[in-house]
Amino acid sequence: MTMIRRVYWILYAQLGINPIMMLRSLFGLSRYVVDFFQFRTKYTGRIELLPCLHDWHEEGGSTQDEYFWQDLYIAQKIYIANPKKHVDIGSRIDGFVAHVASFRAIEVFDIRPVTSDVPNIVFKQADLMNPSQSLVQYCDSVSCLHALEHFGLGRYGDPINPLGYEAGLKNMTNILQQHGLFYLSVPIGIARVEFNAHRVFDPNEILRLAEDNGLLLEEFAWVQSGVLTKSENPVKNFEELACSRYALGIFTFRKHTGLVAINTDDN
Repeated sequence: MTMIRRVYWILYAQLGINPIMMLRSLFGLSRYVVDFFQFRTKYTGRIELLPCLHDWHEEGGSTQDEYFWQDLYIAQKIYIANPKKHVDIGSRIDGFVAHVASFRAIEVFDIRPVTSDVPNIVFKQADLMNPSQSLVQYCDSVSCLHALEHFGLGRYGDPINPLGYEAGLKNMTNILQQHGLFYLSVPIGIARVEFNAHRVFDPNEILRLAEDNGLLLEEFAWVQSGVLTKSENPVKNFEELACSRYALGIFTFRKHTGLVAINTDDN
């Protein structure tokens, strides 16, 4: 089944071919023709053809996607925390960032350019594997959702660096002021690199790396099979999830120790 998903990913996400949608559309042709002639007999104005052949198979909105749950969950937490300055690193502009921008200002750092001028969003192009020293203790709240796993794989034009995620997490911690909150989500499960899509982390490794950088875990949740679960026992959950194929881990950390020197090596 994993191989089927992988082939589907290549066809759909990389080549723009969606076999499932194609089959649904082909089966929908007969319904389209019947509906068209039924409508045409009752309508006398100008009519042009623009078939939509698969929408009647969909729900009114998708709530199964892990991005949906992640974005909603963390945006609500930021709303409640109400930080003085929130910075996001690499999360989706049309998802999580838009959620937050609907109720407060947010700064966005990304290695890729963003040319749109959007109210409540201030964009700064930056490589968090090699950031500016001026960013030390820059804000009291940081988010990085579904982005750290890409650092150093070259997918988004970033330099190749097998340890890019370590440099990235270290530098994000330095952006954060003492006692500030850090919201992080990454794929978790059996540790591996799926080049050059992303890494999948053992959640225990994320916890170890966070603690090495002065971050204390406050809350943990995960999304698996379209369900968001809030952990009551992270240690136990980490053991179970580390043996699974895939889930999305959502960590809330608080910075609780002194600064770590910002990494400026050109690796």
